[in-house]
Amino acid sequence: MKKYLVLIFTLLLLCGCAVSFKFNGASIDYTKTRTISILEFPNHAELVNPNLSSSFSELLRDQFSRQTRLELVPRDGDLHIEGEITGYQVQSMAISADSYAAQTKLTLTIKVRFSNKSNPEDDFEKSYSAYQTFDSNQMLTDVQDELCQIMSKEIAENIYNDTVAKW
Repeated sequence: MKKYLVLIFTLLLLCGCAVSFKFNGASIDYTKTRTISILEFPNHAELVNPNLSSSFSELLRDQFSRQTRLELVPRDGDLHIEGEITGYQVQSMAISADSYAAQTKLTLTIKVRFSNKSNPEDDFEKSYSAYQTFDSNQMLTDVQDELCQIMSKEIAENIYNDTVAKW
């Protein structure tokens, strides 16, 4: 009889427990934080990629839309992200035997300002950088769209992690 009571108690205990996993990594209290505003990131770099401003801004908005339940609003969100593209640089890298650059490095730098209305201690201003290398035989115009997409995704992920995932 005692065995059955222990078994029944154990089953009731297990049935009453629930385990919840969030695979997006967000640690958002949706009772306090319901909206997010992400402004356009203007391009203030010396070398300007004309599509980068809009494509990065849209990629960042998509990241938060897909991975959170936050409503995207044009301004004054509970969470607010703004900034600018401050660097877009091309640099020769590895030198080959004939003294020409064998690799070229493209670096993207974006300055971000984040504010959280419900937790102002989370506010920050920070620069994010990412780079990709490509063969110097290729023209930048031929590879920049793909490389910018890769670098933008990396930076957007880092912004997401620093703002809502708290990794």
